[in-house]
Amino acid sequence: MAMDVIDYEIFGDDMQYVEIELDPGEAAMGEAGAMMMMQDGIQMDTVFGDGSQQDGGFMGKLMGAGKRLLTGESLFTTVFHNEGRGKLRVAFAAPYPGKIVPIDLSEMNGEFICQKDAFLCAARGVSLGIAFQRKIGTALFGGEGFIMQRLTGDGMAFVHAGGALVEKTLEPGEMLRVDTGCVVGYSPSVNFDIEYVGKLKSAVFGGEGLFFATLRGPGKVWLQSLPISRLAGRIIAYAPQSGGSRGEGSILGGLGDLLDGDNS
Repeated sequence: MAMDVIDYEIFGDDMQYVEIELDPGEAAMGEAGAMMMMQDGIQMDTVFGDGSQQDGGFMGKLMGAGKRLLTGESLFTTVFHNEGRGKLRVAFAAPYPGKIVPIDLSEMNGEFICQKDAFLCAARGVSLGIAFQRKIGTALFGGEGFIMQRLTGDGMAFVHAGGALVEKTLEPGEMLRVDTGCVVGYSPSVNFDIEYVGKLKSAVFGGEGLFFATLRGPGKVWLQSLPISRLAGRIIAYAPQSGGSRGEGSILGGLGDLLDGDNS
């Protein structure tokens, strides 16, 4: 399927959304629940799979849906068609604070690998697949970095990074050690692996875990300062239902909650 060439504009600072401008007959696909608003004349269809196999018969659609299921995403994708006579816009919103990253796949040799929950939307024709890490160490200890999403095609795709966004270009042989959840995505030329911290005391008491993700150049990598898993973990830890306390920042802590009636 030919890729639709789309224009776009990103709005906002910490809570961003992207507006995609569609010519008559063009379409964009979005992650389930990502649509924010659309102009009259745009038709919304829910399709099985990632929307790129609609001419590939039932087996093509089934394969696309199966890939999305393995990455923890919905079996269905929403496609937005411009059925009007002029240019129309549809907007997709980020699910939590951070930055939206535009990725031109034509500048990435037609492929981009990203975290399984990073994809937001794309031009029609971009295919969403899976990228298994082949090394046994990565498979056993990779955590969030084991099963990644593979975006292929030559159109525009948009992914979301939590917190602050860092974009780095690695020279050949240059390496970064990163928490696995902080990897948003990388170009296919980058080598992704898992490395042991090296010191048991650091792993046990440092709070960083036993393993790092290693990214070795050449190529581009995108990192996020606040993975959604880390944010969710902190919220759960501080929730009263989980034993956390809303008064942990005070001198009295949980006792203060009892005294001021918060837990009554």
